[in-house]
Amino acid sequence: MTTLKNRPNTALLVIDVQNAVVQNAHQRDAVVANIARLVDHARSDRVPVVWVQHSDEHLVKGSDPWRIVPELSPGDAEPRIDKSYGDAFEATSLETVLAGLRVGRLVIAGAESDACIRLTLHGGLTRGYDAILVSDAHTTGDRTKWGAPPPAQVIAHTNLYWRHTTAPGRTAGTMETATVDFGVAA
Repeated sequence: MTTLKNRPNTALLVIDVQNAVVQNAHQRDAVVANIARLVDHARSDRVPVVWVQHSDEHLVKGSDPWRIVPELSPGDAEPRIDKSYGDAFEATSLETVLAGLRVGRLVIAGAESDACIRLTLHGGLTRGYDAILVSDAHTTGDRTKWGAPPPAQVIAHTNLYWRHTTAPGRTAGTMETATVDFGVAA
């Protein structure tokens, strides 16, 4: 039900599953394994997989900490988006890439639940996209020493509020890895 005209396709958006970002993330191995399953599923359904990588002064582009984890391998033809803000749409080519692929529905996985995942979900929804969060395929690190809830609670809360998010003419919500349906690409 996207509000974007002539955008019938779905894309899998894999956000910031980079060595330094997920190194100490909650249930890292299980989340990365779920993302690998989603990538395989998307590829078998001929659904575009779009990879997003964050860089800044602490996460230098091209460095080993910046690289996508070794368990995941972006395909040569799969778009890669470099970003330096939490919302993957801000000051990037993401909208241009998605428009070229006629994508109006996003299935989102990655890191970090309480930052780039939330911001990109909201960024997509406000721009007219349907935005589905894969509830068991996103994670975050432990920020309790700065007053945040434990990671499991952050993830559960993100799933809870996104499951109940609504917007006119758009669809939000959550799905588990095992139930993700990418639909038929046009």
